[in-house]
Amino acid sequence: MATVNFLYRSTKNNAPLNVRLLFRNNNKDIVLGAKSELTIYSHSEIAANSNLSAKHYWKELHSKKKVRDIDLSNKQIEIQGKLNILENHILQVFEQTNSDDAANDKNWLKTTIKDFYNPKKENSHIPLELVPFFDFYILNKSNQLSLGRIKTIKVTKNKLIKFQAQTNNTITISGINDSFKNDFIKFSNEKLYSLNTQHKDLKIIKTVCRYAKYLGLETHHQMEMIKLPSETIKSIYLNLEELEKLKELEFKQEYLENARDWLLISCYTGQRVSDFMRFNKNQIRNENGSELIEFTQKKTGKIMTVPLHPEVLKILANRNGEFPRATSAQKYNEFIKTICESAEIKEKCSGKKRVSITAEGVKPTKNDYRDVSGEFEKWELVTSHIGRRSFATNFYGKIPTSHLIYITGHSTEAMFLKYIGKSNKDMALEITKYFNQ
Repeated sequence: MATVNFLYRSTKNNAPLNVRLLFRNNNKDIVLGAKSELTIYSHSEIAANSNLSAKHYWKELHSKKKVRDIDLSNKQIEIQGKLNILENHILQVFEQTNSDDAANDKNWLKTTIKDFYNPKKENSHIPLELVPFFDFYILNKSNQLSLGRIKTIKVTKNKLIKFQAQTNNTITISGINDSFKNDFIKFSNEKLYSLNTQHKDLKIIKTVCRYAKYLGLETHHQMEMIKLPSETIKSIYLNLEELEKLKELEFKQEYLENARDWLLISCYTGQRVSDFMRFNKNQIRNENGSELIEFTQKKTGKIMTVPLHPEVLKILANRNGEFPRATSAQKYNEFIKTICESAEIKEKCSGKKRVSITAEGVKPTKNDYRDVSGEFEKWELVTSHIGRRSFATNFYGKIPTSHLIYITGHSTEAMFLKYIGKSNKDMALEITKYFNQ
């Protein structure tokens, strides 16, 4: 549930009101702020009476319950009416917006208010069919959606296109009901999409349909009740013993030596492959005797300053101060599996392995891969993401959690704890160490 507050934050006597939007997302309180175009007094009112002060009105008069002055009473009614209209607009837009998108976009409230004062001209035609409405949704919400979110929505749209072709049935917005859900799940199972993928697709379809409802289009009364559970997959990570095995490896192939060093760097910095693969020595600076690396995260645009672990400094020293040669994420994912297999990291683990669904001898396309759950040797489950998980898990309890959350970029401690690869049993055993100190 979201709440809108209005505040007077200017030092000037006359200025527009500020707006605050408060809501919870993933167990974290989110506060977004923006300036409105709502002023207490017009230019003509100020010109007619220079003693009028919006600041004074807001601080002393707006909330006053018993008012005998008819002009002041009318002003209260006028301003409250304007506040209600703007508040309703913000809450209606928020209801049709994925809360993750709003929480991750610091300009969401600013954009929403701007659209209120400068509404877009209504399209002459709003699609009633679901697939074209996906494009309509992306077009009209583009200023509120990240590029990653748009890409995810388009993936779901493409599945709907294939679903329509297979069923020879055009999907309408009003046709999103239990029957659609059952048919879409059947289709998804035939295509070997995982339960979590199906869960995500249905969630996106509902979000798009809610926007259609907001615009006044008819939706099915069963739409809101369409749900599908997700499954929890245990996170894997490379423990400190396994990292020691990696350090001891020697490879004749330069590309494997190169990838091994990148893997270790990722495990000691906790960054995404899109970030650490761009590391270079010019980003390193010394502060009070400590070696730090400063860079801008590609995904978030956030400027990060991360300390370099002694193991990272060892790698750089062996490379004359240079980071390893950059390689593509695809090749890196292939190489680190080979490296971990060579290190005999073969513990049986539950997890998801990406496999091709094409027939033997047929070259798969990028759409021919699926995540398959099962029991695998750990090296088979290793991906470029394992560095972040290993860093977070190995240093949990050794470094303050707030510091780890800063480096990994999680918005809440609850999300961080879900992210790390520690089971309840692991956590309990580690807690007992503190009892024995």
